[in-house]
Amino acid sequence: MPEPQRTVHTVLSVPDVSCAHCKMAIEKAVGRLPGVARVEVEVATKTVAVEFDRAAVQLATIQEAIEGEGYTVAGEQAVGA
Repeated sequence: MPEPQRTVHTVLSVPDVSCAHCKMAIEKAVGRLPGVARVEVEVATKTVAVEFDRAAVQLATIQEAIEGEGYTVAGEQAVGA
């Protein structure tokens, strides 16, 4: 039986992202979490794309990092499992 894929690509809706400072704050907070391979904030679409190793970090921890910077995570769409 093949081993389950550990890398997950998820897009989070963060409606209060509005500027370059928001982008930098979220990318720094999420990017420093162990297991996060990539984080990209799109101000225009108010989304945060995250690629992470689910064996090293949980989605809830990523959401808490964003919320810890003062932003609301309104939803999540798994792009790959």
